[in-house]
Amino acid sequence: MGRISDSDRVRNEDAIRAAMDRLLRGELPPGGKCDLKTLAVESGVTRTGFYPKRNRDGSPRPGPYQHLAEEFERRLVALQQAGKIVDPRAAQIERLQAQVAELKDRVIKRDEALAELTAFKTLAVSRIAAQQAEIELLREQAASLGNVRRLPVTRGVTAPYGSCS
Repeated sequence: MGRISDSDRVRNEDAIRAAMDRLLRGELPPGGKCDLKTLAVESGVTRTGFYPKRNRDGSPRPGPYQHLAEEFERRLVALQQAGKIVDPRAAQIERLQAQVAELKDRVIKRDEALAELTAFKTLAVSRIAAQQAEIELLREQAASLGNVRRLPVTRGVTAPYGSCS
């Protein structure tokens, strides 16, 4: 690839700055993000111009539009720190992450409540079983002694004598 003329470089820089302003205002193309790839596509320059290069001797040199890429990143970070979200996908990701965190908290609380209820159920069932065993033991003792009489059961009476109902 050959070198570009100064007028082409100025025209490309103007196109990059115009695309940068559009992207940072939130005017993203369909399927685009607020990143260097979309900036390159929108401005009509190759993305490699935003990254550092190497000379033939191996020493690094800045890319022709690297200063604009750094400016874009600085402005994007400044907007993010100010609380403005330029990319709607980023806003959606943040919203979904907050929702996932809330749902995880709800699941943890429900698991704790379920564990408490399971422990209560186990305790209640064991107490009922112990009471039933005690009742059966008392009935066996009463039956073996023979000195306990059962009271007669009255079928026709709905309330005991002297009842208010």
